[in-house]
Amino acid sequence: MLLGTRDILSLREMSRDDMALILDTAESLREIIYRPIKKVPTLRGKTVVTFFHEASTRTRTSFELAAKYMSADTVSLSASTSALVKGESLKDTALTLEAMGSDCIIMRHGVSGSCHYLARMVDAPVINAGDGMHEHPTQGLLDMFTIRRHKGSLEGLRVVLVGDSLHSRVARSNIWGLSKFGAEVSLAGPATLLPEGMGAIGVKSFARVEDALPGADVVMVLRLQRERQGKGLLPSLREYARLYCINGRRLALAKPDALLMHPGPMNRGIEIGTDVADGPQSLITEQVTNGVAVRMAILYLLLGGASE
Repeated sequence: MLLGTRDILSLREMSRDDMALILDTAESLREIIYRPIKKVPTLRGKTVVTFFHEASTRTRTSFELAAKYMSADTVSLSASTSALVKGESLKDTALTLEAMGSDCIIMRHGVSGSCHYLARMVDAPVINAGDGMHEHPTQGLLDMFTIRRHKGSLEGLRVVLVGDSLHSRVARSNIWGLSKFGAEVSLAGPATLLPEGMGAIGVKSFARVEDALPGADVVMVLRLQRERQGKGLLPSLREYARLYCINGRRLALAKPDALLMHPGPMNRGIEIGTDVADGPQSLITEQVTNGVAVRMAILYLLLGGASE
């Protein structure tokens, strides 16, 4: 059974069946990460290109490791070292990569919708590694995978996303993905950083984090997207930390067995306290491991590994 989609662009557009298939496949592939020799021949002869216009540690590295663990060849390209700096269009760069025999293009770009545009230009599968303030579908999938491994199911869970959900593509992917599996998603943060119209899709919003946390099964802290924020949305980082930083006192308002998550990179002392980031409820490091497994599953399903 293969995915019903050629590209991974958005969890809003992806079916629940496709998401479930990716999560189930990741479960079976995860053990490869812990082998003494992390290598299987599944995608031997395939070429995967990572094309990043924005900085990345976790997403870029995990995609490259996922491909290498399955014996695919990887090519890493940054916008600053490509012909884009000479005036070449995104379309022509993509067509060049495809003409060289690329079997899959993974792109991160600062403009929302750029990955959809790229997918219309090339025949190779395109994976959205984050486009502007739109979505980050593989992060949403790895977050769902991590929660499911600990809670058994996503159905009926209460998940609270704390922080800058207005500018967060991670928040959007989690909202769409978790909602399709029956989780109740709430947002908490300054009113200036909460998107409008969330109630129409069943998402509750809270301007006081203390009002959102009681009864939460999962607390997911979001990074402040300072590079995307306009001026005047926050009085100061100190004020934000005082009112919204998730520390031991605030985490105690959630259920005793609540999971603590963060997509990274963390701004310790601003969004999240070190006491909880390194505490027993934290799954932040495990999220990174699971990101490799989920991205292995996506490459496996997109590039024909499941047909062997």
